[in-house]
Amino acid sequence: MNTALIIVDIQNDYFPNGKMELSNPEKAAANAVKVLEWFRQNHKDNIFHVQHIAADLALGFFLPNTVGAEIHETIQPLETESIIIKHFANSFLQTELESKLKEKGITKLVVAGMMTHMCIDATVRAAVDLGYEVSLIEDACATRELTYQDKVVPAQQVHFSFVSALHGMYANVISADEYLEQN
Repeated sequence: MNTALIIVDIQNDYFPNGKMELSNPEKAAANAVKVLEWFRQNHKDNIFHVQHIAADLALGFFLPNTVGAEIHETIQPLETESIIIKHFANSFLQTELESKLKEKGITKLVVAGMMTHMCIDATVRAAVDLGYEVSLIEDACATRELTYQDKVVPAQQVHFSFVSALHGMYANVISADEYLEQN
């Protein structure tokens, strides 16, 4: 199997009472778990958890050695699953992710995680630039409301704006259930 699952930043700070709470992170995590369980049964050697650890404390969340930076309990990695530590939105930038994927002959990626408008977008675009074929599990992703000047963009609109921009040119955007039905 030349397909790997990449689970990006499903970490405590994105959940209720975290330092960067997202909209409906529990629903996104539950859908990511569905896909994770399928990979654990079918392709257990091709699972990568990406964990963001803030290199700059001014970020205010994912601070080193805090509960907020830990991977959420719903999606805890098994000892046999790789954990990739990153310090930037792009999961490939200055990490060992690409070399680990190449070692395994991976050419296709299934991506899930958080935040849709930041780390998911950056990771999917980088993956395609590196030559990977990407499926994005959109309902296994979450984001938050954004504000620009006096305009507030609700989280759902942010999410669908970004996944619709990725769909087609960058990724096959699909739900968890659709992905599982097809595989």
